[in-house]
Amino acid sequence: MRAIVQRVTSGKVSVDGETIGEIGKGLVVLLGVGEGDTEADVKYLKDKTCGLRIFSDADDKMNLSLLDIGGEMLVVSQFTLYGDCRKGKRPSFSRAGDPLIAKKLYEDFVAAVREAGIKAATGQFQADMLVEILNDGPVTLMLDSGKGF
Repeated sequence: MRAIVQRVTSGKVSVDGETIGEIGKGLVVLLGVGEGDTEADVKYLKDKTCGLRIFSDADDKMNLSLLDIGGEMLVVSQFTLYGDCRKGKRPSFSRAGDPLIAKKLYEDFVAAVREAGIKAATGQFQADMLVEILNDGPVTLMLDSGKGF
């Protein structure tokens, strides 16, 4: 699994002009599922995103996690994180996970985040979405569940 994690002051996702998910201070996570990903990948990325110490403490040091600040998470499915652009001009998505498996793992990730005590909003799997991100910092990190970019 791959994730682009952005520290935000707010985030929102809309489908067909209707807001379906919205958060205040926290993280927007663009989440991609690749072929061969499992529940172990879900657990790894849940632990990593919930525990990332990328929020400022009283000394203005990145020392606090989403859990520490009581922040929220907006999780948006993003199969294009598996776009391979090394050959030609058109990305190949052959390493993206099967949609049925990917949807389950995406939903499992969201459930795991909620079980960790974080308020989580979502996009809509396989929908054409408009995502608004007010990146704070900016802080943007790439995570991979062990396979590397």
